[in-house]
Amino acid sequence: MSLSATCESVSRKRTLSSLLAGRVIKRPKQEDRQRLQEAAIQLLEQNQNICSLFRELGKPNQCNILSSQNEEAKRDESGSISSVVAGSLLGSELRCQAKLLGVPVTVLSVKSVLERLMEITEEKKEEEDEDREMLTISQRVQVGFLLESSRELLSQGILCPKLLWQEFRRDQKLPKLEVVYYLHRYNILTLKYMVESDEGVRSWLVPRLKALCGWTPPLGEEETKQVQRRVLTTVVGVLVATAFEQNRAVAAADRKISVLCCSVLDDVLFWLLDTVDECGAKQSCGAGAQRWIQTFDASLCGVSVSPEALQRFFTHSLTQTLTHNPQLTVSDAVALQSEWTFAKASHSLTSLFRKLAVIFSVEQLLSHLQQVLETHEVNWKHVLCFLSTLLVYYQSSQSSVKELLSRLLNSAFEGYDLESMITAFLLARQGALEGSAIFPSYSDWFKMSFGGSSSYQSNSKKSLVFLLKFLSDLVPFEPPQYLKIHILHPPYVPAKHRSLLMEYVSLAKTRLADLKESVEEMGLYEDVSGGSAELTTTLPQSQSAQDVEKAVSLFESTGRISATVMEASIFRRPYFLTRFLPALLKARVLPVKPDARMSFIEALKKADKIPSAQYSSYVESCQSQRQQNKRAERPSTNDDPLDILKIQLQEVTEVVVGGNDGEISAQLSRISHTLSVIFPGCPDEPTGRTLVTLDTNALVLNELHEKVVNGILQNFCQCLLIASRSNPPDKQSFWASRFIGVLLGNTQLLSKLLHRLWDLFHNQGSSLSAAHVLGLAVFMVHLHAATSHSPLVQLEPPVYPQPVSPAEALSSAVLCNTRSNMLFSARLCVAAVCYGIHKGGSLPLQQQQQYVPSSLFKKLLYLVPRLLPESRRTSADPEEEGPCRLWSSVTDENHTWRKTALHLWRHAAFQQLKQIPQYQLCFSEW
Repeated sequence: MSLSATCESVSRKRTLSSLLAGRVIKRPKQEDRQRLQEAAIQLLEQNQNICSLFRELGKPNQCNILSSQNEEAKRDESGSISSVVAGSLLGSELRCQAKLLGVPVTVLSVKSVLERLMEITEEKKEEEDEDREMLTISQRVQVGFLLESSRELLSQGILCPKLLWQEFRRDQKLPKLEVVYYLHRYNILTLKYMVESDEGVRSWLVPRLKALCGWTPPLGEEETKQVQRRVLTTVVGVLVATAFEQNRAVAAADRKISVLCCSVLDDVLFWLLDTVDECGAKQSCGAGAQRWIQTFDASLCGVSVSPEALQRFFTHSLTQTLTHNPQLTVSDAVALQSEWTFAKASHSLTSLFRKLAVIFSVEQLLSHLQQVLETHEVNWKHVLCFLSTLLVYYQSSQSSVKELLSRLLNSAFEGYDLESMITAFLLARQGALEGSAIFPSYSDWFKMSFGGSSSYQSNSKKSLVFLLKFLSDLVPFEPPQYLKIHILHPPYVPAKHRSLLMEYVSLAKTRLADLKESVEEMGLYEDVSGGSAELTTTLPQSQSAQDVEKAVSLFESTGRISATVMEASIFRRPYFLTRFLPALLKARVLPVKPDARMSFIEALKKADKIPSAQYSSYVESCQSQRQQNKRAERPSTNDDPLDILKIQLQEVTEVVVGGNDGEISAQLSRISHTLSVIFPGCPDEPTGRTLVTLDTNALVLNELHEKVVNGILQNFCQCLLIASRSNPPDKQSFWASRFIGVLLGNTQLLSKLLHRLWDLFHNQGSSLSAAHVLGLAVFMVHLHAATSHSPLVQLEPPVYPQPVSPAEALSSAVLCNTRSNMLFSARLCVAAVCYGIHKGGSLPLQQQQQYVPSSLFKKLLYLVPRLLPESRRTSADPEEEGPCRLWSSVTDENHTWRKTALHLWRHAAFQQLKQIPQYQLCFSEW
C-alpha cells in the first residue's frame, strides 16, 4: 500500500476535530484526582516503614508529594490535609504490620509512638546540660507533630490511651513534666486520668515538680521560660481542682484521689518552706522557691479552678505553712521574737504570705489565724512573720489586730486560759516590733490593757494572781526590755494586794541583775526599747542622755531640780554618779550667755549633788574644747549599711512609681531596719514623749551621717516629683506620711536630720533649686501633720520658752531679715501652703489644718504684701476655688513663685484660713 493511500485511509477514519473532541472527553475529573491520591497512598504503603513514617512527621519543611501545590494560598487547608493524610497513612501501615505480626494494632501503635517519643526526648547535644528539665525547641516541634498524628490515630480507634500510659510509665520512672503536659494538651491523656490511674504518682510527680521549679532555662530561651510557666500552672490547676473541688456525691475512690493530690501539693510546699528555713533571711532562696511561689496565683480561678476551690486551696496552704515543723516552743518564741520582724524575715516567706492572703480580707485572715492557733501546734516563727506581713502590707490591719488581741484577752481571763494569754502577748509584741508607724508600742499596749482600774485583772484577786503568775513564769525567758516595761509601768493592783506585785517586781529585778541589766542601770525617765537585744546593748548610754535632756527641760520650765533627779542622787546613787552625771557633764564649747544646761549644772553644784573633782574636770574639759574650737566625733568605718541604704532608697523610688501601698510600706520597713543599724542605741519605744536637742551652734555632721541624711532628703524630693507627675497630692498614696513616720521612730537620726535642715534653711536657702525647695516644703508639711506622735525639740540657744514640735522648731530657721532670706522664705512657704491646701482639700476644715503649718502661713501673711505690692489690692477670686489649678501652678516650670503666690493669695481656701485665730498674725509676731 502506498503512503498516500495510507494517509487517505487515516483521514477517512479520524478527523482533527474528532481527535480534539476525544481529548476533551478524556480530561481527568475530580473523582480521578481522589483515585490518583488513593493509588499513590497504596503505592507508598507497599514500600513504607513505620519508623521512617514517624520520623517524617518531625520534618515538615521537606518536599512532600502530599503537600498542596499552592502552599502560600492554602496554608491552613494543606496543614489539615497533611495531618489527616499522615494519620491515615500511619493507620493503614500499622494495621498491615499488625496483621503480618499477628498482634493487636493498638499494641503496635503504642509501641511505635513511644519508641519515637523516646527517640526525640532522649536526643542530646554535646554542649547541652545533662540535667536539662525541658525539651529543646527542636524537640518541642517534633513532639508536637508526633502528638498531632497520635491524636489522629486516637480518633481512628487505633491508639489506646490507657495502654499508652501504662507502657510509658513502665519505661519512664520519672517522666518529664513537659511531655506529660503535651499529652494533656493534645487530649491524648488528661492529667487527671494520669493521677487517678497511677498509684505511684506521688513518687514521681513531686520530684519532677521540684526539679522543674529548680531548673532555670538558658539565657535567650524565652519560649522555654513561657512553656515552663504554663507547665507548672497547668499541673497545679489540675491538682487543685482535683483536690479541692467539692462534690457531695463524690465516691470513696474520688476522695482518695483528692487526698493524694492534696498530699502532692503539700509535699512541694513543705520543700519550699524547708528551703526558706535553710536559706535564712539574708540569703536568696534561689529561683526554684520563687517559681513555686508564683504558682499561688489567683488567675487560676476561671481557668481550671472555681473561686471556691481556690479559696479552700489557699486556706489549706496557709494552715500548712503556719503549722509546718512546729519545733519552736513558746519560750523560744518569747526569746527569739525580735529576730522575726518583717525586715529580717525571708523575702520568699513574706512573698508566700502575700500570695496566700490576696483573695481574703484582713478580718478573714485574722479569724483563720485565731482558729489555727486554737486547734493546732504552730510554727511560731511563721505565725509571727505572717502577722508582720499583714501589718506592713495592709494599712487597715492595725484595728483588726487590736480587736483580735481584745478577744484573746477576754478569752484568757474568762477561762484562765494560758494559751490565749501567751498568744495575745506574742502578737502584741510582734506588732510593736514593726515600729510605732505600724502598730502601737508594747508599753502603750501593756498600759492600756493592764494599767487602769477597769483592766482585765482588776475584777478579782483570782484574775490578778493569774496575770502575775503568767508574768512570773515568763521571767526566765523574757528579754530585758519587756521586764523593764513591766517594772516601770506595773499592772494595776489594789492596795490590799500590793505584796503580790512586789513579789513579781523583785523577781524581775533579780533577772535583770543576772542579765547585767540591773535596776540601777535603768534610766530616770526610762525609754524602753521593744526592739532586739542588739539594740539594748547600747541602751544605757543613750538612755542617760535622754534622762539628761528630760531633766534639763523640766528644770527650764519649772526653775527647780525635779524630784526624780533628787531621789536618784540619794536612792540610786550608782546610776546617778556613773551614768547621769557623766552624760550631763559632757565636754562642750560653753556659750557666752549661760543656757538651761549650764544653769541646771550650777543648781546641782549648789545642792552638793556634783562631786568637786568631777565638776573641776568638767570645767577643764570645756576650756580645752573651746581652745580646739571643734567637736570631736567618732568616724564610722563601716560603709556597708550605707551601701545597703542607697539601694533601698532607690528601690523605694521605684515602688512609689508603682503606687502599691503594701510594697511601699514593706520597703520603708526595710529602710527603718537599716537606719537602726547606722544609728544604733536609740530606743524606739519611749514611755514618755521623747525630747531632741537641736544645737544651732553645732550644725556640722560627721561624714557618714551627712551622707545618710543627704541621701534621705534627696530621695524624698525625688519620690515627690515622681508621685506628682501622675497624681495631685490628695490622690497620692500614703508614702510621704509613712516615710516621715519611719524617720520619727529613730531619735538619733531625727536629731541629725533637724540639724541638717536647720543648716539648709538658715544658711543655704538661696542656693536651693526649685525641686529641692518643693521637696523640703512638703517634708515640713508632713512633719507638721505628724506633730501628735513626734518627739519635742529643744532649741539651744533657746528660742521658745518650752520644747516645740520639729516643724515649729525648723520654722524659726526660716528668716525674713534680708532680701535673699525673704525670697527663700516666700518660695518655701508658698510651696508648703499650696501643698497643704491641696492635700487636705477634701477634708473637713479641722483636719485640713493638720497639713497647713501655721508658722509658715503667718510668714506668708508678712512676706507677700511686702514682696508683691499688687496683692494688697487683690481679693478672693471665686474662679480660684479648684485646688488642682493651685497645685499645677506650683509644679509648672513656666510659673514663677510670684505668680503662684498671687494665685494662692486669691484662693478661697487661703482666705478662709485667714479667718481662723491660730493662722492670724499677731502684733508681737509681726
